[in-house]
Amino acid sequence: MDFTKLYRPSALNSFQFIAVTGLLMSGAAHLILHYFVHRLPEGFTWLYACWAALYVVGTLLNLFGKPSEGHHHHH
Repeated sequence: MDFTKLYRPSALNSFQFIAVTGLLMSGAAHLILHYFVHRLPEGFTWLYACWAALYVVGTLLNLFGKPSEGHHHHH
């Protein structure tokens, strides 16, 4: 198993990339809301659980997916 698929940006699949980007953007929004607006919308912190779940799903697909599949597009 290639564990670099967990952290190396070039080895991440789409699900992992979206989850990491979402986590960073949510974190930035959290800081802006906390320091400048002084409140968070109700349920905002659930975003972190959603991004974590998406990352886990992407990781499972990345680690246990068929390595010989490749990126074939059928037209």
